[in-house]
Amino acid sequence: MKKTYLFLLAAASLSLAACSSGADKTQPAVVSEGLRYCESTYPYEQGVLVGNFGSTQLDPLNSEGRGYIAYLHDGAVETLIPADGNLSAPRGMYLRDGHLFICDVNKVVVYNLQQSDVAPQVVAFPEGEAFVNDLAAAGNWLYVTVTNTGRIFRLDISDPAAAGTPEPWLEIPGPNGVVIRDGVMYVATYSPDGVATPVHVIYRIADLEQPVAEPLISVPGQYDGIAFSSDGRTLYITNWTPAGLTAIDLATLETSPVACPVEPALAGPADISVADGRIYIPDLPNSRVVILAE
Repeated sequence: MKKTYLFLLAAASLSLAACSSGADKTQPAVVSEGLRYCESTYPYEQGVLVGNFGSTQLDPLNSEGRGYIAYLHDGAVETLIPADGNLSAPRGMYLRDGHLFICDVNKVVVYNLQQSDVAPQVVAFPEGEAFVNDLAAAGNWLYVTVTNTGRIFRLDISDPAAAGTPEPWLEIPGPNGVVIRDGVMYVATYSPDGVATPVHVIYRIADLEQPVAEPLISVPGQYDGIAFSSDGRTLYITNWTPAGLTAIDLATLETSPVACPVEPALAGPADISVADGRIYIPDLPNSRVVILAE
């Protein structure tokens, strides 16, 4: 993991290539106030939640306990979950029945948003599963990616107030962002060693009962975030190398760059979300969220 940690710090210190060129229909909005090393977003009510490390330096494996969840709506940023010592590097999120599940280093932390005075559940992962990354659910199973070991786990969340023990489910090289729609899972992968190889692509798992991962596209990258378009016909994916946003047409599998004319250019586009016709891109090293119209 030392190698992983050093690479991520190095990547964060660089301003990688700008968003790919394309039709600039609207100028993006940029929100940075109240954000500190923001890695993840998640649709919530009339806006999105934003996971922030809040740490003194950009360290995705830090244990400072300064992580917090902001709520971005109408251009304003409020704090939904303050830095209470339970979060250090909050990443992927999932909400069910008022319970917010949050990936954080080697665990999933679960807050009951209806009872803010109750301590959160902590679902610990086995030793070595140090980069718990993103979440997606189907039925009563919550699927959890772990990038450094290449494993996807699942948790029984039939009772969100008492989540089950992590069960190994499938292995894919460097699983990062994950989404599920109509029983089909898509996984973005990221090389923890810092060098994308032919196995670091976007995968499709068509049958969750008998899972087999097959490449959806074969172009390797350092893929991070993944989200469906509002109409479900397109997958948006973020890439760190080169840094940018790409759209995949799920009917034709054609890919096209999505323009992101911001200064400075995106450096580390992470766990994106789509809500109300907008794409929310957390730019981790720059501590900001870039908002594009679809």
